[in-house]
Amino acid sequence: MAKALATSMRALRRGLLALVILALLAVIGAGAAAWWWLERPLPLAGANAELSIEAGTSVRGIAQGWVDAGVQTHPALLYEWFRWSGQSRQIKAGSYEIAAGVTPVELLRKMVRGDEAQAAVRLIEGWTFRQFRSELARAEALKPTTAAMSDEEIMAALGAPGRSPEGWFFPDTYAYSKGSTDLSVLRRAHQAMRKRLDAAWAERAPDTPLASPEDALTLASIVEKETGQPADRGKVASVFVNRLRIGMPLQTDPTVIYGLGSAFDGNLRRRDLLADTPYNTYTRGGLPPTPIAMPGKASLLAAVRPQATKALYFVSRGDGSSEFSETLADHNRAVNRYQRGGARP
Repeated sequence: MAKALATSMRALRRGLLALVILALLAVIGAGAAAWWWLERPLPLAGANAELSIEAGTSVRGIAQGWVDAGVQTHPALLYEWFRWSGQSRQIKAGSYEIAAGVTPVELLRKMVRGDEAQAAVRLIEGWTFRQFRSELARAEALKPTTAAMSDEEIMAALGAPGRSPEGWFFPDTYAYSKGSTDLSVLRRAHQAMRKRLDAAWAERAPDTPLASPEDALTLASIVEKETGQPADRGKVASVFVNRLRIGMPLQTDPTVIYGLGSAFDGNLRRRDLLADTPYNTYTRGGLPPTPIAMPGKASLLAAVRPQATKALYFVSRGDGSSEFSETLADHNRAVNRYQRGGARP
């Protein structure tokens, strides 16, 4: 009897040991399978997959969202990985994009870092606000929230009610997360221009005839439009500053063209120079009422601290550079030489 009992106990121990071994093998096998899955690239339905995660989206919703976006795996696998990692609560809201080759580990790391998909829009020196708005409307994955807004409504939304938008946005390349609004880009460009203008005004020459930063911005916009070669920028600014000092009309074509608006057909005629508008600097003295374009940093600095010259005139040489003159007689000779009677300041 005792011998039989001992035999049964040994058999039971062997059976339990086998079960434990099988369980350990199952755990090891599951772990190996999980590790294999985590390190394998996620299959995608297309070349890439994009997902915008709103604040407050559940972890399960994020997992399902990626599957809906084209990640070809079961959402439960992603959900369990996000949850098991202990980092699910660190996933940041935003717009994300993945390409072929991304593993589940890399996908989670991207969302935890907040490594959002980004695009960029370039706003060019010398553009008008209308051109700015047109470029933003074409920008990739940028929500057009200002499409139905007037210029006045946009400026009010930016905290500058009653101000003309012309000139008040700094030309630069602006990167943004996909799904951002065009108003957010405009806000950044507006803040950048205010900062650049304040910095330039702080460096103004002591004898500048400009009365305010707004005047500097307006003059800078003219300098931006009139400068063909960067090396001439300081001299171009000096011509207009010299004219302001002595009360001489600026007589600059770009302001006339701006005043004509949509009526300008690309050919500036003598009658246009004689047609009075608030922006016609042939018929009116001083600066125009607002900037005429978006100046860059170099034009802002040139406006407040121009090159020291006595020049009152300049004319294009036809290669982008300008010929500067101190007297009308010299200017007329330069016009005859380079423009054959063309009218320029």
